[in-house]
Amino acid sequence: MSAVDPLVEVEHLSRHYRVGRHHVHKAVDDVSLTIARGETFGLVGESGSGKSTLSRLVLGLDTPTSGRVRVAGRDLAELDGRELRRQRRQMQIVLQDPVAALNRRKTIEQIVGLPLAVHERMPRSARAERVRELLALVGLPSAFAQRYPHELSGGQCQRVGIARAIALEPELIVLDEAVSAVDVSIQAQILNLLRDLQGRLGLTYLFVSHNLAVVRYMSDVVAVMQRGRIVETGSRERLFTAPEHPYTRELLAAVPEPLPHAREIEGAR
Repeated sequence: MSAVDPLVEVEHLSRHYRVGRHHVHKAVDDVSLTIARGETFGLVGESGSGKSTLSRLVLGLDTPTSGRVRVAGRDLAELDGRELRRQRRQMQIVLQDPVAALNRRKTIEQIVGLPLAVHERMPRSARAERVRELLALVGLPSAFAQRYPHELSGGQCQRVGIARAIALEPELIVLDEAVSAVDVSIQAQILNLLRDLQGRLGLTYLFVSHNLAVVRYMSDVVAVMQRGRIVETGSRERLFTAPEHPYTRELLAAVPEPLPHAREIEGAR
């Protein structure tokens, strides 16, 4: 997909942290990228490469040292508190650990309904109905609304996390290692759910992962991150068949088996 209609524009973005008196850690260093509406932008790299820090900057959860982030044409740094909270309705995240991401003391109805209560001030009866609709969208029965997270499997908890993320009908969802903590047998189900929701709801994804197989399956465009910098960006087809940067080739060479194609993961439903 072409970036003719950008949703996210990142320009020369950096986030540096001072470590001790004389050392500066460049978690994100002069990164520029564009994510088109309706696109899945894959971000891949080793642990510590800066992927999660970049994701937080895109969501406005951290303040850049320099550079800017625009979402839907709006510079996040220029928004005041109220405007930023309003903008954040359009930007949601699904975290790596599906169980830890849910409040164990709340029912699934309370967890999924919280964004509706806070942002929409939706009455409880209407909220309960909307939660049932959201659970159906992610493939969970309505009876799960009265359960607690410890009564669900890891895959089911991740579906709850996805339901919460789509509750406010956002434009952008950051998926930060969203399937790395669930069983391999469940990963394909979650990935296919995400693709289905993207088609139905017109979502844009920033898909962060160290798993090259799932990045290949999910992404339209892939960026490779190393030591805080984007070293290579390209279409999924080009990057996985003709990588140009030595680090990209190194990542691909380190995979013990050939990467599955999309149809192989699709068949794992």
